[in-house]
Formats: sequence, C-alpha cells, structure tokens
Amino acid sequence: MNINEVIQNGNIDFTGIPPQYFLLGLLSAFDNRFQAMADRMMEEISWKQFFAIICINMCKEPPTLNELSDILGSSHQNVKQILLKLETKDFIELVPDADDRRKQRIVLTKKCRRFCEKNDGMSMDVMTKMFDGISEKDLNKTIQTIIKIESNLKEIER
Repeated sequence: MNINEVIQNGNIDFTGIPPQYFLLGLLSAFDNRFQAMADRMMEEISWKQFFAIICINMCKEPPTLNELSDILGSSHQNVKQILLKLETKDFIELVPDADDRRKQRIVLTKKCRRFCEKNDGMSMDVMTKMFDGISEKDLNKTIQTIIKIESNLKEIER
C-alpha cells in the first residue's frame, strides 16, 4: 500500500495534523517504502550499501570513515557495519592515507564498479519512473526545503 492509499482508505484520521508533522511522517514512510523497494531490486547488496557506494563514488578523493559518516548523515558505528559488509563482498577496500597512515581511505573495487555498470540501466529506469510528472522546478524547491529543514535541525542540536 502506498501513502496515498493509506490516506484515502479512511483507517487513519489525518485531520488537524500540522503540515510540519505530516511532512516528517511522510518522509519517514517514504524512506521505509523506498528502502524496501530498492532492497528487493538489488541482488547482491542492500539500498544502504548501494547509497554508501554512490556517496563514495561522488567524492573527489576516497573518503575516510568519518567523512563518509558525515556525508551519509549516519553514525560512525552504522557506517562501519555497512563498510564491513561491502568489504566482505569485495566491493570496497580500506587503504592507508598517503599523508597520514593513521587514516584509512575507502576505495571502490573493480568488482564494485562492474556491479554499478551492470545496474546503471535499472537505476536510471527506476529514477525516471519515480520522478515521472514532477517538474525540475518542483524538485529544486523540495531540495531547498529539505536543506533548510536540515539546517534548522543542526541549530537545534547546538
């Protein structure tokens, strides 16, 4: 059941919910639904593992564990668990930093790159279908809204 069906079926009373609360619930429910769908589509790895790979690949240089944790918005311990699973599957390797041997950099392996190439078409197809009928203007507004909400969240944490 998708969120629209949940709203329409009448089993839950959404009246009187401030839009801020509704949006947070909607984002959480969407995240759960998207993760479940993505986990079913990926054969070898989970969505969280694939998202880590995407973020590693976007970095200008191989990130450290702390850098990747910041990018993913997740704890050091959670990211470490994701990396251990990826390392076991030979999707990443940890290599010493050239300038500071105490640091380890996360590097994608050839096996990982082949996996990404193999799944690129499927990923593009899913993204095309998922964002069908949504304008670039609406997407950019949504992005800016979420960035502002996160910025406000950081202020609360201080």
